[in-house]
Amino acid sequence: MTRQRIGLYPGTFDPVTKGHYDIIKRAGKLVDKLVVGVAVNAGKGPLFSMEERVEMVREEIGPLMPGATEFEVKPFSNLLMHFAMDIGAVMIIRGLRAVSDFEYEFQMVGMNARLNSEIETVFLMASDNHQFIASRLVKEIALLGGDINPFVSPRVAERLRTRVAAVKAQGGEG
Repeated sequence: MTRQRIGLYPGTFDPVTKGHYDIIKRAGKLVDKLVVGVAVNAGKGPLFSMEERVEMVREEIGPLMPGATEFEVKPFSNLLMHFAMDIGAVMIIRGLRAVSDFEYEFQMVGMNARLNSEIETVFLMASDNHQFIASRLVKEIALLGGDINPFVSPRVAERLRTRVAAVKAQGGEG
């Protein structure tokens, strides 16, 4: 019996963007099962709760996945490599947009390899039309009243506008 190739695509997904969809769809071609790991990452000051981010990812990526690929969305709050081992991942999939992404990811690969050299990291370059999309920038555009529709799905855009309105009503900036 052949071992199932499980891939892990981790991120904060605050919010999930069209750039994330692109990487998820392409990563699904590389594995039998793709786990999208939604990280707590409180250090980034997420706009959405963990539960909301998991729900958004589930709603948005279901229709994107190729028929032969199983997918699952799971939250995690432990070390990435420990989470990867817990789910039986053979690879971690990361998206790269720019050289600055590579520098950070290069360090992470080295650290992760020290923790478990059996799990490979695979990099997928962002598609041309998604290279500039970052959740951080999408949130900033939303907070400043700009058009976020080109960067996220209509459902995510609505959730983001609602959250931004609530933050502003409370007198916060995000």
